[in-house]
Amino acid sequence: MTSVGGGPRTPIRPAWRRLHPLDAIAVALAVAGAGCVATGLLPRADATATLTRILPLLLFLGTVVVLAELTAAAGVFDVLATRLAVVSRGSWPALFALCVGFAALTTVVLNLDTTAVLLTPVMLALAVTLRTAVAPLAVTTVWLANTASLLLPVSNLTNLLAADRVGLDPLAYAGVMWLPQLAALAVTTVLLWYFWWRRDRPATGRFAPPEVHRPADPVLYRTALVACLLFVAGILAGAPVGLASAAAAALLLLGFALRFPGTLRPALLPWRLLVFVTGLFLVVQTIGQHGLDDLVAWLAGRDGGAPGALRAGGTGALLANLVNNLPAYLAVEAVLPAGDRQRLFALLIGTNVGPLALPWASLATLLWLERCRAAGVAVPLARYLLTSAALAVLGTLAAIGTLLLTS
Repeated sequence: MTSVGGGPRTPIRPAWRRLHPLDAIAVALAVAGAGCVATGLLPRADATATLTRILPLLLFLGTVVVLAELTAAAGVFDVLATRLAVVSRGSWPALFALCVGFAALTTVVLNLDTTAVLLTPVMLALAVTLRTAVAPLAVTTVWLANTASLLLPVSNLTNLLAADRVGLDPLAYAGVMWLPQLAALAVTTVLLWYFWWRRDRPATGRFAPPEVHRPADPVLYRTALVACLLFVAGILAGAPVGLASAAAAALLLLGFALRFPGTLRPALLPWRLLVFVTGLFLVVQTIGQHGLDDLVAWLAGRDGGAPGALRAGGTGALLANLVNNLPAYLAVEAVLPAGDRQRLFALLIGTNVGPLALPWASLATLLWLERCRAAGVAVPLARYLLTSAALAVLGTLAAIGTLLLTS
């Protein structure tokens, strides 16, 4: 095929062929969810209640991704990445320990979605700066975003739901979950080193520490820092996460509008994630009303003690990898007796540590994928899926085992 001028012309592909596979999945879920409501499979009142409940979550997802994009554009992640490398003084094991500790602390004190959004660009920028393999640092972020989310209610949205149900304050909650959290972290650390960091370390075991990155626009850099600190302070103060992320993103949007308005574009909004989450909740709720709830009750069983805890945790992990951990937690929680704290905490372990075998199992993993895609990073898929599945099984079993020892 040639153009009018006689030169070759590239055929224009139909719009549907230009869609990324995840875009197609998100659109398909949204259409399916709308179809469930339109056909009456999901009553309109139930759909409205679901959308009202997830609206704060959608606000958080949309604004926190915008915050991360603009923070990266301001150079904050490049500065943090080079500082991590400098502190490690060229030692690969020291860098490993520093990255693991940083990711775990971020998840525990803030939440797993914050780690996925704000820390992933730091790790990716660090790998580029050091000219080392990107995969070990990228996987460190997503694994610890999930497995370090047990200790405090704020660490995971599922924890907030569970804390309300069991009526425990943060200290009492941590008193139950501290040992399971240590067990999950221990398994994560060992597997991270063995499967990723040990294999991809530099030949000499050392690297040359870089100079600290200098941001191109110091004013925007400081504005981004203030916005991130505002976000962190809002979460620590107990503000709704959506409100905290929206306020921080608004401040940074204003800064870019005044300094570099060309940076602001519609593509900053993560439409795929918002559409995916909305469609997912509607579809899972519909399936629940037409047989899934009965299946969940059968899988979770009625046993107490160790068998009951293992079944609750295993059911949560299985459903999380099939349909995502938030709807999975709600589905299993609904069939557990109100006073059965042991099985409820085992369920939390399953839905927090377990959702690693498949990429859509947790919102944190989806956010991580979004950050990796935005940076043009591709983690070896087969290796990632196999090692993540191993961590999901071993980490869940270790954490539930320690829960049984302390309760």
